[in-house]
Amino acid sequence: MKLTVDTDKCIAAGACVMEAMEVFDQRDEDGVVVLLQENPSDDLLPAVRRAVAACPAKAILLEQ
Repeated sequence: MKLTVDTDKCIAAGACVMEAMEVFDQRDEDGVVVLLQENPSDDLLPAVRRAVAACPAKAILLEQ
């Protein structure tokens, strides 16, 4: 699995972090998403899928 984020689309809602804190974080200065793991392990797939679905800006792309 490969993840990419579009930081220009991110509205700093934090939904991705709440779903998969091992994979996503937020910048302190503005709350924009920070991708911690571009290729997370398969055991994180359910949490990653929830994070992708929860993103109100659709700023996260999951490629499998």
